[in-house]
Amino acid sequence: METLTRYPDRGGDRALLDEVLDDGVVAVLSTVVDGLPWSVPLAYVRVDDRIVLHGSTGAGALRRVAAGAPATLTVTHVDGLVVADTAFDHSMNYRSAVVRGNLATESADATELLDRFVDGLLPGRSAELRANTRKELAATLVLTLPITADNWITKQRSGGASASEGGWSGVLPVRTGYTAIEPSPGADGEVPASVLAAFATSPLAATPS
Repeated sequence: METLTRYPDRGGDRALLDEVLDDGVVAVLSTVVDGLPWSVPLAYVRVDDRIVLHGSTGAGALRRVAAGAPATLTVTHVDGLVVADTAFDHSMNYRSAVVRGNLATESADATELLDRFVDGLLPGRSAELRANTRKELAATLVLTLPITADNWITKQRSGGASASEGGWSGVLPVRTGYTAIEPSPGADGEVPASVLAAFATSPLAATPS
């Protein structure tokens, strides 16, 4: 774990790191390509002590990272807008994590990792799908970023405004979740159990139509 130099009291431990990663869906992967900064948002999941990413084998920047270019992966959750009685003291409640290192290309366990990836986004979904074809596997680049003892940092802020001049202050909490189940045009059959389960636990779920 890296050490915070500013607001060190906001630093978190491995439990917070896992929480931030597991509660997220999209991370920003950043590196340098041809001397210029490069960042791209990607879906990801944490599998034990690895962060799993995947993309097309034709993606040039991903191939560069797979070839050894160092990278950082950043995940942020906004949990609330902190409203103060001065502009200076407005803030946000948040949880964030940055993991640094070199990504490895996975081939031996690519099929298992892709199943874990799908289940990380939608638990139980991989068992409802057919197996990946050889063509699909050949077109997919599976990358992992290891989580080690010293290659990450995580932060959080909670609570209200840090100062007040006597006016109104408070917090506007932010919640994320699924709001509806919307079948694709021409979709056949019943809604999969994995989709129903994910929707049922969403804090923003409305009654399915």
